[in-house]
Amino acid sequence: MIKNSKNGFDHFKRPNPFFIIIVLFIFSFSQLNMSWGKLLDSFERGKYMLNRMLPPRFDEPLNLLEAAVESLQVAVVGTILGIIMSTVLAVLAAKNLTPHPLISYSIKMFAAFVRAVPALIWAILFIIAVGFGPTPGILALAVNSIGMLVKVYAESIEEMDMATIEAVRSTGASPLQVIFQGVFPSIMSIFITWSIFRFDINVRYAAVLGVVGAGGIGWVLLSAVKSSRLDAALGATFVIFALIISIEYITRFIKRQLENI
Repeated sequence: MIKNSKNGFDHFKRPNPFFIIIVLFIFSFSQLNMSWGKLLDSFERGKYMLNRMLPPRFDEPLNLLEAAVESLQVAVVGTILGIIMSTVLAVLAAKNLTPHPLISYSIKMFAAFVRAVPALIWAILFIIAVGFGPTPGILALAVNSIGMLVKVYAESIEEMDMATIEAVRSTGASPLQVIFQGVFPSIMSIFITWSIFRFDINVRYAAVLGVVGAGGIGWVLLSAVKSSRLDAALGATFVIFALIISIEYITRFIKRQLENI
């Protein structure tokens, strides 16, 4: 009886998660001064915009293609730089490889800080530093990639079987030989999976970063919106969609091929 009573008491104390979600929704909705009237009025404005957007217009298809390729190039370079820097930092951050616990803690805190700042903010900061163009986009994606990849790479290394590392060390291998002959072969599949996943994310980011002046297809989209050419903006949006879908299929194919090696 005591056991049942205790369970009943614990159940009574535990708040219903659905109730909490409903309360948070109502509270947030009221605090943001939103009203159903505004939402209903937005349908009329949306209809007006839709009439101006359809049919989509593809002005200067070659320029659109070049802009899409530039966004892809920004994603490729930014991802590769991010992978290289993240690999070095992850080795130093992993608890089972780090020279000192303080180094591990500092790198993980740095990665957490970088991860907390959106890629769009990094792009704006780098635009202020180096000006408009693809360079700030590349730097923004590289830095933003570090925040995610250092975390997942380091965790993968930490979850390794230490017997593998000790076996390589027992042969008199140097620290670099331990990393290249013991660590990397053990985590290669995870390394590939997360790297490809990050590239997929960066392609999406690269298409958006152009909106703040980091080059690529996003800049074409922004120019069309600023000049009220909504049909051209929709055309650029379709190009972005086609780019992202194509890269998603390509990355899946690359992942399958690498897993079979």
